[in-house]
Amino acid sequence: MATETPKIKLYTNHLCPWAHRAHIALAELGVPFEEEIIDLSVPRTPEYLKVNPRGLVPSLAYGDEIITESAVVSNFLADAFPSHLVPASTDPNGPLVRARIAFFADTFVSKVGGHFQKANFGKTEEDRAEAVENLVAAAAKELEPLLADAAPFFGGSDKLTLAEVLTGSFVIRIYTASKHGILPKSLASDLAAKAPNFDKWAQAVIKDPSVLSIWDEDNVVQRTKERNAKVRAQV
Repeated sequence: MATETPKIKLYTNHLCPWAHRAHIALAELGVPFEEEIIDLSVPRTPEYLKVNPRGLVPSLAYGDEIITESAVVSNFLADAFPSHLVPASTDPNGPLVRARIAFFADTFVSKVGGHFQKANFGKTEEDRAEAVENLVAAAAKELEPLLADAAPFFGGSDKLTLAEVLTGSFVIRIYTASKHGILPKSLASDLAAKAPNFDKWAQAVIKDPSVLSIWDEDNVVQRTKERNAKVRAQV
């Protein structure tokens, strides 16, 4: 007799790139879930702190268990619902593929993510310009070789993998920031020229329905501009 899947509830905020990861995973897996939107602009409510004492977003209620941290939530979902996202660790090629996905996602966040944050929220124009240059350089040096076989997704798949689940929310924000002038409009063309494998992969990622499942471009752009203005007003 099949075991019934525990009820899933996601505590989330649709503007948060970290929470966006969990939504990409759930959309790609087609898993039904309930969601509760957490307002990140105010202190967490006592009710939410009872569920998650650290107040983190996203958090996933899986039956009676609470799972926190976006990467942990995304990896858990990929393991709980076996699919094309990642092979099982017992698969002959599973450990190697999983290691490559983990390395790619870690490299993206550690080598590119910090430059993106500084490009958005650096205190001076010089800091922001330098961060944009460093972002392109890091994509070309660190990620370009890893994406040589992406067709269009990591490892040559025609479907999203866990690599895109863990990075897609940031990829779409990089290209959106360039499109709307939050970052230099030349950023996208520089990535295409200097990191063509990355750009080809990224263009597929930002058009994928699972990545777009909760994406509200106008709202993200408006909130980012407002946050940037506050940061720069403090200089």
